[in-house]
Amino acid sequence: MQSKRYALVAYVKSETGEFTERLGRELHPQSPTLSAHLTILPPRLLPASEAAALQWIMDVCARSAPFSVALGNVETFLPTTPTVYIRVTQSAEHMSALHQLLNAGALAFDEEWPYVPHLTLAKLDEDAAAQSAAALAERRWAGFHGSRIVHLKQLTFVREDSPNHWVDLAPIPLGPAG
Repeated sequence: MQSKRYALVAYVKSETGEFTERLGRELHPQSPTLSAHLTILPPRLLPASEAAALQWIMDVCARSAPFSVALGNVETFLPTTPTVYIRVTQSAEHMSALHQLLNAGALAFDEEWPYVPHLTLAKLDEDAAAQSAAALAERRWAGFHGSRIVHLKQLTFVREDSPNHWVDLAPIPLGPAG
């Protein structure tokens, strides 16, 4: 079994992604800067090799068409964890179905919490800080006038090489290749 953690994300490379990255830095300036992303598979240890996991992702993604999601309201995962996020509303069931297909085989993992389609804004150190950050995030998000639609055409397999330092391993397109 691998000792490093892996995840699968869809980067948000748009005005919306830039806004949420800035907002995340404002909410928790001392946190490592992470690219805006939708989490498809949360961090996990692999039951198989990295190569086997990547092959599994490519096989599943080749059979999964690109799709779009809509971002909804700011929420928190309190009291479970002091994390502030934006919930996926439209096509959340599509993200959940893709998560379920991928969380098997060489990526099977018994996740600690139920899967919730979302875009993380900030992981804070305590509940009170998360509540305060969520209130600020709600105000900022309400003032954002860009698109709240995110197009998922490609996922990225990532590895945590040191705490909170993630490295892109491979981009994987949704849908059949070429």
